[in-house]
Amino acid sequence: MVSSKSTSLADITDRFLQNLCAQVQSGDRLVVALSGGVDSVVLLHLLAQFAKSMQLKVAAVHVEHGISVHSGQWSAFCQKICDSLGISLTIHHLKIRKQPQQSLEAVAREARYQIYKNIRADYVVLAQHQDDQAETLLLQLLRGAGVKGLGAMPTIRLLDLSKNTILFRPLLNISRSEILYFAEQNGLSWVTDESNQDVSYDRNFLRHRIFPMLEERYPAYRKTLSRSARHLGEVAHLVDELARIDAENATIAGKLSLQKMRSLEHARAKNLLRYLFGQHKARLPNSRKLEEILRQLNSIEADNRFYFVVDNLAIRCYQGSVEFMSAESSPASLEPVIWQGEPRLVIKPLKGVIEFVQQHGRGIDLSKLNQRIITIRARTGGERFQPDCKRPRRSLKKILQETKLAPWMRNTLPLLFCDDQLVWVAGIGVDCNFQIAKGNIGLDVSWHPD
Repeated sequence: MVSSKSTSLADITDRFLQNLCAQVQSGDRLVVALSGGVDSVVLLHLLAQFAKSMQLKVAAVHVEHGISVHSGQWSAFCQKICDSLGISLTIHHLKIRKQPQQSLEAVAREARYQIYKNIRADYVVLAQHQDDQAETLLLQLLRGAGVKGLGAMPTIRLLDLSKNTILFRPLLNISRSEILYFAEQNGLSWVTDESNQDVSYDRNFLRHRIFPMLEERYPAYRKTLSRSARHLGEVAHLVDELARIDAENATIAGKLSLQKMRSLEHARAKNLLRYLFGQHKARLPNSRKLEEILRQLNSIEADNRFYFVVDNLAIRCYQGSVEFMSAESSPASLEPVIWQGEPRLVIKPLKGVIEFVQQHGRGIDLSKLNQRIITIRARTGGERFQPDCKRPRRSLKKILQETKLAPWMRNTLPLLFCDDQLVWVAGIGVDCNFQIAKGNIGLDVSWHPD
């Protein structure tokens, strides 16, 4: 327990206010992740204290995981406390089920964060504090984490790129004992999760068995470990910046040059791969798998049809370029789509859009399409095509083989047919028999994959 001799309510409040003012602005909407525990209850009261003067919009969200038999009581408590403060609360009811080899904590956390990502707010505010930071750093060390993992929890982090929602942790420089002191001095109530005493969980084991011994010898361990986490976070940022520079130098049109990647020092090449996986939102592979991917990329021939899967990401190599794509990017079956003059057609199975624009001197001769059925189809095999009037008609398969298009992309190209005659192939052009004469207005067709 922290005594008033070592801290004060004013000191705790001032540090919180400094953290708040450094980040938020008047008019911002903040949603507190409210569990009902002492940490989030104190956070909610601190925010409520300054919401009016700073003109902040404060709300709360509670996730009822359905793990504890007391879950319903905790939800009711959160509703009661929000009602007393005049703060709106949204409650999400979940039924967490973990698969074999999965951590219940990790599954619950992932479920919570999926909910946070769908919240409409400038900030989702979490009550993690200085002790949590120290625990996270030590857990990551024991797991053999790299610099990024050892950077532990940042004060702010972009939660969802598409929505610009930010995770905000304004209590990271305030200890658990200070939070308890604040709660008790203000006569606050909170709920206690019985699982917090279960030392079979790694975090609880550190909290109840290891850290009390550490504190006897190193009373300031919270501050020093938190400081180390901040230093490592800065290093992780610099490492990411180096990877971003390498990615700019080594990628062309979104594809990684095998030659340029191989020119990098081994650790730097690994760092680049980690960065690219992160950019594609794939879960990072462990060290052994990352080493194996890099080993294979360093040993394959430039035209090797390399294929490796990392989480939801497929890595392929063709003609010296490494491409990252969804592991589920195989096109779905495409039934013929009839074109009826629309300026654009969304082709969902092939994941793209076809646009039709009338232009002088280019495209398809519109007069040859009159009163005929125009369809968009996928390749089925056996198609013949003549994009160059000076060359004979050949198999589309042979024409595509001569392009630099990767083999796995060739079946994702839409084809335009007039009745049963192949007229246009995305990325290749218009058949000789349907090309517009110079000076006339033609139909220019273009393909835009997602």
